[in-house]
Order: sequence, then C-alpha cells, then structure tokens
Amino acid sequence: MTVALYARRKSWPLEAVTVRLRHFKIHAADCADCETKEGMLDRIEQDLELSGPLGLEQRSKLQEIAEKCPVHHTLVSEINIRTRVL
Repeated sequence: MTVALYARRKSWPLEAVTVRLRHFKIHAADCADCETKEGMLDRIEQDLELSGPLGLEQRSKLQEIAEKCPVHHTLVSEINIRTRVL
C-alpha cells in the first residue's frame, strides 16, 4: 500500500504490486549478518513484484520506499508480545 501510494503521488506508471513472503526458521550461527549467534531465528524472504513500465530508478526508489513502510519497520524491529487471558 505504501509503495502504491508513493507511485500514485509521483504519477509513476505502477500498475500493480505483488508481495510474496516465505518464512523459515534458521540457526543463528548460519546467519553471517545477524547480531544473534545462538539459537534459532526467523527469516522472512520477500519478493516484490512491480508491474508497469517503470524505469530502473523508479523501481529502485519503490524498493527503498517498501523498506520504509510501517509493516517492514515492525518486522525488523525487536518485538515484545504480552498475552493476557481475559
């Protein structure tokens, strides 16, 4: 949604955005660029498909915008979940 809104505001020829996610559990020791080195980590691989006659610079900027969206920020930050039973 963030990507589509940005493209619309810029009047870029974005026709559709498709996001595909894959979730894996990986050993922290196998992740060279992760801070945590013990236990298991969640890894999410994301494919961002941008449809429409966009230039390379536009596609690059839309990828940058996708990485700044609120959902992306939530997923890459530390998450603390507290459950209450009512």
